[in-house]
Amino acid sequence: MHELETREWKIWFRWVKAHAGTSGNELADKLAKEASCKIDLPISYNRVPKSVIKRDLENTSVEIWQREWVKTTKGRIRKDYFPKVAERQHTKINLTQNFITMVTGYGNIKSCPQI
Repeated sequence: MHELETREWKIWFRWVKAHAGTSGNELADKLAKEASCKIDLPISYNRVPKSVIKRDLENTSVEIWQREWVKTTKGRIRKDYFPKVAERQHTKINLTQNFITMVTGYGNIKSCPQI
C-alpha cells in the first residue's frame, strides 16, 4: 500500500479485486452508478482539475523520494553527482561507459600515459 499526503488530503493507493464482495468497493460502485443516473445532484465538493491533483501527487512523490535519497547511506558517489532528485529528473545525460564507471565506481577507465 502506498500513502501520499498533500494539502489536506490523505490518499492511499491499494489494489482491490473488483466484484469480489469487498464492502467499500461494492458501496463505491453502487454510489457511482446511482450518481451517474441523476441529473439534479447538488454540488457537494469543490471542483479540482485532474491536472492539479496530478501535479500535487507528483510533487509530493518527489519530496518523499528526496527525503529517502538524503537519508540513505548508499550511493554516495551518485549523490555527489545528483544531490536533488527533481533536478536529475529533468537532466538529459549521455550515458557513456566512462561516465557510468565514474559515477558507480565499477569498471575500468584506461589511464592516460604520463608525459
